[in-house]
Amino acid sequence: MDYNRVFNQAIDRLHAEGRYRVFIDILRNKGAYPNARCFAGHNGPKPITVWCSNDYLAMGQHPKVISAMEEALHNVGAGSGGTRNIGGNTHYHVDLEAELADLHGKDGALLFTSGYVSNEATLATLAKVLPGCIVFSDELNHASMIAGIRNSGCEKRVWRHNDLAHLEELLAAEDEEVPKLIAFESVYSMDGDVADIAAICDLADKYNALTYCDEVHAVGMYGARGGGITERDGVADRVTIIEGTLGKAFGVMGGYIAASQTIVDVIRSYAPGFIFTTSLSPVLVAGVLASVRHLKASSEERDAQQAAAATLKAMLTEAGLPVMATTTHIVPLMIGDPVKAKKVSDILLAEYGVYVQPINYPTVPRGTERLRFTPGPTHSVEMMRELVDALSEIWSRIELRKAA
Repeated sequence: MDYNRVFNQAIDRLHAEGRYRVFIDILRNKGAYPNARCFAGHNGPKPITVWCSNDYLAMGQHPKVISAMEEALHNVGAGSGGTRNIGGNTHYHVDLEAELADLHGKDGALLFTSGYVSNEATLATLAKVLPGCIVFSDELNHASMIAGIRNSGCEKRVWRHNDLAHLEELLAAEDEEVPKLIAFESVYSMDGDVADIAAICDLADKYNALTYCDEVHAVGMYGARGGGITERDGVADRVTIIEGTLGKAFGVMGGYIAASQTIVDVIRSYAPGFIFTTSLSPVLVAGVLASVRHLKASSEERDAQQAAAATLKAMLTEAGLPVMATTTHIVPLMIGDPVKAKKVSDILLAEYGVYVQPINYPTVPRGTERLRFTPGPTHSVEMMRELVDALSEIWSRIELRKAA
């Protein structure tokens, strides 16, 4: 076996399909986001504007967050010291879990090192603990949710995206005594659409199923206190488990679940992805704690972000560019070809100092490749005008299809 040949062929396939991923070498400018410096292909750093960060509210730059992290660093040092069971359980962790439980109106919460880990570990463990469990999964669920369901070894039923008639059809076909778990997201981050959580909970009640809602693209962003779509729609109490991230709207790092204390205790006690992983640094946890507390009390960042997203959508539409209609903060621009999506991204960075990554398969289905913009409260109208002008020029230059 020529191992290197196999590995090289695998990489060559990605290049041939136009979906080889290139990680851009940048540094953000503290206190001046979305301004950053790009080190790729230049003699020294080049000023750029970041348009694709999931730090939706720029909380990673917020003075309260930075101050809290600096204070924690000088108070306790850098690392956590181990797993939560062995040396890695600090008062910062305990306080943050209490804040997150309160955010979602739940009895308990549990921290993980990332949103991916929280999904994978929780879904895999929950389905294993429930004998004969069947998981009903929306077809556009995150890869981390799919991995958790697969690793549980349980049966699964995939329902067509946001098609509740299909979900009910699948639920009705199963024995009513069999344990059931409905897994879905609130905001789907590539299309920017939203689940009808109340209707899903109605089906869960009707067919005696548990519910698992991934709110990673909604926590901090929606609801009076940033509790997500479940808070905004007044259904948090009806969802069995709410999962979220601390690396997007909250601006730092980590993931979590919020649920009853019993469910939290089960995951804490049985999930290898929690038990055997070094806990988050208390420095990170302190930053998140400041961010969560701030966004519980302040809607200023959420309101400014929503205004920015609405403005950019309107400007792209007016320019005849194929922006996808969404009701959320996500602004996807359809291209439909992986090579062209990469080309547009490359031109924007090299010629206009605009950083936005192309979104290709397997993140989105083939033929729906796109650019995904995430305007935030610190993106100015002037920045948006420059972006739209650049896109219009590139669209004409490489003869891309405009909006119908």
